[in-house]
Amino acid sequence: MRNLKKLFSLFFLLSFFCLLNLAAKEETNPKTFLVFGGKTGWIGQKLIELLKKDHHIAYAAESRLEDRAAIEEEIRFIQPDYIFNAAGMTGRPNIDWCESNKQETVRVNVLGALNLADVAYLYHIPVTNFGTGCIYYYDEAHPLGSGIGFTEEDEPNFAKSFYSATKIILEKTLLNYPNVLNLRLRMPISADLHPRSFITKIVNYEKVVNVPNSMSILDDLLPVAIEMTLRQLRGVYNFTNPGTLSHNEVLALYKEYIDPDYSWENFSLEEQDRILKAARSNTELDVSKLLKEFPDIPPIKDSIHALFQRMRQNLNKGCQ
Repeated sequence: MRNLKKLFSLFFLLSFFCLLNLAAKEETNPKTFLVFGGKTGWIGQKLIELLKKDHHIAYAAESRLEDRAAIEEEIRFIQPDYIFNAAGMTGRPNIDWCESNKQETVRVNVLGALNLADVAYLYHIPVTNFGTGCIYYYDEAHPLGSGIGFTEEDEPNFAKSFYSATKIILEKTLLNYPNVLNLRLRMPISADLHPRSFITKIVNYEKVVNVPNSMSILDDLLPVAIEMTLRQLRGVYNFTNPGTLSHNEVLALYKEYIDPDYSWENFSLEEQDRILKAARSNTELDVSKLLKEFPDIPPIKDSIHALFQRMRQNLNKGCQ
């Protein structure tokens, strides 16, 4: 009887350690990601850096969204577990470019992104698409400064730029694909002063409007995007930090943390519209759906201070 007890105890311990070993392997099991926009794109490159840091396998896609045959060939070759689409046509120096290049904008932002989603669907691969929340504008039901944000279920009400119009078409069509997670970014910010960062853009403008907006701090949100992908979440999510920041609030912090001699000048939305080819979206997004999954995402007014502190440290290191 005593020997049986010892054998049973040994069997139990061996089984327990085998289960722990399997769990550890599962946790450290690297996944393969194919990242569109990963070769030259700001967000795509950041994603690849984060994925590799987490010991995943990440490839920057060689194929272009417009080339369906090339997409299919690359997917067959790489055999990714997941796909990120951080590619798209935003234009240079800004989205006004899209107003004069409508066919190319449609080819990338609509047809191209749908090519990728459709091919991935046929190969049973999940796609995380980085879309935009710039498809809304403050209205009577969502007044400026009210704290009432647009939810994922609200019908888009802003198509006054061709860029936004293409993104509305894309999002509505992507809803038909059960393999797609669509994340609505707005005015993305990072601590690296990249030219595509909202901070870098407005710092270099001669004049700026002063409107509160939802914004996406990439340092906070890109790791969340990876986790959402691994959790197999689907559908549309507003993908910003909770709350809003105005242009003046951002620039005041830039002056405080980065350049004490910096100054700026405001002008009205009407004055801005007169110098642009297309109007700009100004809005607040409701992130309740996102916070249910990730309640620790920091409010924008808290996180922006931490971001500027990191930015100052990065700049100081660069000067050494």
